[in-house]
Amino acid sequence: MFNNLRDIFRGCVPSPSTETPSEQAAVQIAASDASILNSWRTESVDGRRVDVFVPQAETPPQAAVLFLHGHGRVLLHENLIFSRLFQQHGLVAVCPDGGRSWWLDVVCLEFEAEQTPQNWLLNSIVPFIERNFGIASPRIALLGVSMGGQGALQLAFRHASKFPVVAAIAPAVDFHQLYGSGIPLDSMFPDQEAARQASVVLNLQPLAWPRHQFFCCDPADAEWFDGAARLGMKLSSSGILHERDLETSGGGHSWDYFNRMAAKSLSHIANSLRKVE
Repeated sequence: MFNNLRDIFRGCVPSPSTETPSEQAAVQIAASDASILNSWRTESVDGRRVDVFVPQAETPPQAAVLFLHGHGRVLLHENLIFSRLFQQHGLVAVCPDGGRSWWLDVVCLEFEAEQTPQNWLLNSIVPFIERNFGIASPRIALLGVSMGGQGALQLAFRHASKFPVVAAIAPAVDFHQLYGSGIPLDSMFPDQEAARQASVVLNLQPLAWPRHQFFCCDPADAEWFDGAARLGMKLSSSGILHERDLETSGGGHSWDYFNRMAAKSLSHIANSLRKVE
């Protein structure tokens, strides 16, 4: 069932466009795209790579998105679809490289022996955003895909007042099913059941949850759809308000689908950020 994830975990890239605009339009598009991609820069935080997008605007941005990548460690500095949306909504985007750590509050030796990935986000990346852009909680939204999608949900549910806005695309909710497949997850837990106990479905807080949450998963995503559907049912039965899209299909667990759902996810984030103080 999970064989297809090997390609995703190696880091798939978005499929190239098949459109063939006129030569003049192509030049204009290329110039515009280059300008948007030039808004990215690479920083270092605690010796780790962090890609940062700063929108081109006359006034300083008022909100930021903390993006958590998937197991393939694909960041967004070459992704035009997400970059255009960050520019459109006037959002700073901060994309740290967390390795194959699953962004959990569990030590991952491949990441760091002294600090959990989740604590690093709280202790280093959030202060980095505050220091460089003057943007603080709750104006920092969470966004993630696959491994990073479940990581964003984990962080939002553990720190709901700090991160009331979160969007997760194809979140790997049932990540415990990959236990024993030879990835760093194996060293983070003693067995599969221990990993399952750390999943977001089993750590929901009915009295403390992010007020603006959205997640989606392609029905054709054989690996992760059931977990996303289970999360939706658990949230509904617990009376936890949320938005979800488990109907839109297009690409399965791939960047085709991630890119397809980018606009809806960023619209949710931008609209929700307007409601928080």
